[in-house]
Parts: sequence; structure tokens; C-alpha cells
Amino acid sequence: MSGVIAKSTITCPQCGHQSTDEMPTDACQWFYDCKGCGAVLKPKPGDCCVYCSYGDVKCPPIQAGRACCG
Repeated sequence: MSGVIAKSTITCPQCGHQSTDEMPTDACQWFYDCKGCGAVLKPKPGDCCVYCSYGDVKCPPIQAGRACCG
């Protein structure tokens, strides 16, 4: 997956906390615990994972032009 960005900064829609994390390349991440307020983030309807919904970079499969696991 050459040229794929592996890190994304998630912004919590509830408290605005931002956290930069390494994205999994072989699985979707459907839940994410906000490190600021503890809210459990889930993908928005139509998105495959929390990185596609709340991250500044889409997940690796989407970047590579493939379908994600969702």
C-alpha cells in the first residue's frame, strides 16, 4: 500500500479533542474511545469506519481505492 498515509487525526464531535493515531491497515475500526471526554465514536451512516467519519485522513483501504470492510 505504497503512498498510503497511515496516521489520521480524529476530532471528537462532542468535545473537540484531537488525537493522532496509527490506523489499522487490515481491519476497519468501528469504535473509538475519545481520549478527552470518553465518548464512544461510531462511524456516521455511509462511512466504513471512525477514521472516514472523524479523521483528517480516510482509512488505508479507501485511500488505495478499495472497498473497506464496512
